[in-house]
Amino acid sequence: MKKNIQNILKQLVCIVLCLAVVVPFYMVLINSFKSKSEAARMSLALPKEWLFSNYVEVIEKGKLIQGFSNSLSYALTATIVAVISCAMASFVICRKPTKLNVFIYYFVLCGLFFPVNYVTLVKVLNFFHLTDNKPGIIIAFTSAMIPFCIFTIRNFILSVPIELDEAAVIDGAGPIELFFRIIVPLLKPTLVTCFILQFMGVWSDFLTPLYLSSSSKLFPMTMAVYQFFGKNKSYWNYIFADIILTCIPVIIVYMLGQKYIVGGMTSGAVKE
Repeated sequence: MKKNIQNILKQLVCIVLCLAVVVPFYMVLINSFKSKSEAARMSLALPKEWLFSNYVEVIEKGKLIQGFSNSLSYALTATIVAVISCAMASFVICRKPTKLNVFIYYFVLCGLFFPVNYVTLVKVLNFFHLTDNKPGIIIAFTSAMIPFCIFTIRNFILSVPIELDEAAVIDGAGPIELFFRIIVPLLKPTLVTCFILQFMGVWSDFLTPLYLSSSSKLFPMTMAVYQFFGKNKSYWNYIFADIILTCIPVIIVYMLGQKYIVGGMTSGAVKE
């Protein structure tokens, strides 16, 4: 009886948590198809008339194609570079645990606990003439991913038997061939997990492009939504449509790789 009550309470908590996420998203989705007056009420009722033209208006007025292109270039480039470079660094740190490599690992790990100092970041990028351009923004995003990626990937590599390396070397494999042909296939769940989580983080980031870009040509989707909201405060139907368009790529990426996330986050946690 006691277990049944506990199970019911757990189910109720899960339902409440799900509703807390689903209901606001449903409200935004439904109101994005309504007229200006209907959307202003922010009700959960279905629209009297489905206005798909809201999305056309938003794409044209909100410069979302440009914002989408910028966000995609930032997220893809930064994430791919960070995941590949961190995987290679983690492999070296694990297989050659010298004092220097151990120090580097714990030094990089500090990035998980300290917030980004945007004043210092802007000054450093100014010194290298990397403000108000795409390379500077991509470098900032890439560097922010390094601590999490190295921490996650290193924990998995520690669970990979070193005998695999020795067998590959005996067969004539060099360091690069050993890493890409033997280690990388084993790292697939972890690499995909890092890619998805970091891609979502870059796509949703608002502060970094706000501090590092002043030109609207460099604004990602999040900044485009912010700019669009400032010009259309009374048009909630357009604002909701803008939000939905911003969320769609993240939802698609997450759904494509969700099966890897749990396995990737827990891989390496238990060693045989």
